[in-house]
Amino acid sequence: MAGLIVSRLWPALALLGFLFTSAGVGAGPAAEHLAAAVRFPTVSHQHPGKLDSEAFNRLHRFFRSTYPETFARLKVEVVNGYSLLLEWPGQDSALAPVLFTAHMDVVPVEPGTAGDWSHPPFAGVIENGVIYGRGTLDDKLGVISLLEAVERLLQQGFAPQRSLFFGFGHDEEIGGVQGAGAIAQRFRERGLYFSWMLDEGGYIISDNPLLPERQVALVGVAEKLYLTLLLKTRGAGGHSSRPPPTTTIGRLAAAVVRVENNPFPAKIVPPIDTMLTRSAQHMEFPMSFLFGNLWLTEPLVARILGDDQVSSSFVRTTTAATMFNAGVKENVIPQAAEARINFRLLPGDTPEMVLAHVTRVVDDPEVEISALPREGARAPVAAMEGGGFEVISRATRSVYRDVVMLPYMMPATTDVRHYVDLADNHYRFHGALISMGQAEQVHGTNEQLAVESFEQTVAVAVAILEAAGQP
Repeated sequence: MAGLIVSRLWPALALLGFLFTSAGVGAGPAAEHLAAAVRFPTVSHQHPGKLDSEAFNRLHRFFRSTYPETFARLKVEVVNGYSLLLEWPGQDSALAPVLFTAHMDVVPVEPGTAGDWSHPPFAGVIENGVIYGRGTLDDKLGVISLLEAVERLLQQGFAPQRSLFFGFGHDEEIGGVQGAGAIAQRFRERGLYFSWMLDEGGYIISDNPLLPERQVALVGVAEKLYLTLLLKTRGAGGHSSRPPPTTTIGRLAAAVVRVENNPFPAKIVPPIDTMLTRSAQHMEFPMSFLFGNLWLTEPLVARILGDDQVSSSFVRTTTAATMFNAGVKENVIPQAAEARINFRLLPGDTPEMVLAHVTRVVDDPEVEISALPREGARAPVAAMEGGGFEVISRATRSVYRDVVMLPYMMPATTDVRHYVDLADNHYRFHGALISMGQAEQVHGTNEQLAVESFEQTVAVAVAILEAAGQP
């Protein structure tokens, strides 16, 4: 219903966005294009049947009219009705191609929170040098910056030596099976294999706690594996006036508490060890010693990072109870209850290890524990020297002269999982400069990006594509 309402209000939202954009400060065409893309409510709902097909169709038409050179000169295929696959053929077919991906869909705005936004989340407002709206960070930022870069390079007469491919999925926020999954299958059918690929992920952070005085570019060379366990229990139901000693809700709640009270141990694994040791080169004593000598200090550093909520996700497999379902009426004891606990696994940890740990911790035969299916696989840690990492680093430094480049592990999951078998190395990065506070707006309230930051994002994308297209 929310998607239908937004869709019907589209003309009014577009007008509102135009009025605010016209009053924007220093907003160039690229920023206005990102703001315009935000106005298409391409929301991925958990139920695929709620997809607003017209919103995606309008967004496609916007792309074709805004980037005429790109859609005229590149090979374009619509995949599964809404995703886009673009091919920029290179002049030397013997060179392995490079893949760039992003996604057009966004998460819904939580009901009742739209009034907390500075501007309506799908109005695409530019005000005081800031672009507001759902998708400005995740991930219309990625789609528009790549399209802007391609269009500029075509206008400049650039012709890549190696082929460049672009995959823009339409359902990443609900698993990416119909989008990136289908695009990846197209590549397999054609026998394509990529030297490296780049998807959404790390940003340039202006106030990174490790190096608060420096701009730090976090290039994702790994990501955590996504796993959800389902805990279920059954018992005697009946009238609430005659309760059993332990209800199904009580038994399941106790199980969830035991899981939360027994977190996975903190440990430093690749690529976090490399991120810390490279950070140490820019630190003063004693932090330079702690992070630069992990062979000696690893237990202490792991404990310090594990005790902090922000850094804990880098050093442990995390546990989050996210759903609890039971009962139909306040005076009826439910016969069944179920809970879902989401885990994000460190490299090296496996679903089997997590299932065994939770089973041991719960220690209750009346609680059934199983893993929910999940599409895709986990990519290995990408190379942190040479190749794609060097291309990304040089391109970023060409725009941000004094930036510190660090490898990084994404605590979340991306469409990369669908391309694991199609590339040597998988990277995740946007050339956008944001604060730690802005990073927390991803999937949250008041998502926004500075106009200047987006212009720099496009500049980084241009430099990456230019370098990636060379032998």
